[in-house]
Amino acid sequence: MKVVAFNGSSRKDGNTASLIWAVFKELAAEDINVEMIQLAETPLFPCRGCGLCSRSADRRCVIAEDPVNAWVDKMKEADGLILASPVYFGDVTGQMKVLIDRAGMLSGANPSAFRRKVGAGIVVGRRAGGLNAFHTLNNLFLLREMIVPGGNYWNVAQGRAPGEVNNDEEGMQAMAVLGRNMAWLLRKLNE
Repeated sequence: MKVVAFNGSSRKDGNTASLIWAVFKELAAEDINVEMIQLAETPLFPCRGCGLCSRSADRRCVIAEDPVNAWVDKMKEADGLILASPVYFGDVTGQMKVLIDRAGMLSGANPSAFRRKVGAGIVVGRRAGGLNAFHTLNNLFLLREMIVPGGNYWNVAQGRAPGEVNNDEEGMQAMAVLGRNMAWLLRKLNE
């Protein structure tokens, strides 16, 4: 089994990556392979809304200048998917929103692409906006027939300065619980 995570932060190995690693620790303890893709420094092009992905024979995005087609292939191959983002102006980062829009359109063009995969959203914020960003991440999962594991609290942690999220005990505990629940659900679905 494999889980691929997308770090939507502009800071490659910042607080958002720390939260992903906390979930990965639990997944790896259950022998689940993990991979993190960092969106930082990767120029992404927004969805054109052209609909060509639904009408082309290969069901791929016509935008070939960025890695989104390859990333969606990774999503299709994985058993689980994590989308993680810091809060920027009350929601996910622009890079993450572009990924959600493009992956959402491509998975709509390929209706069973994400069906019954496990999806989890993770958010880090300084103060407010965490739940709004969390809901934005979950929209992809819920609209593409994915299964979202619960936890003992929202998958939202607090932190601003590099490494600060590690001081949020409740947030880090929520990531551990998420990782264990995600591992359990993946195992049940693959029995």
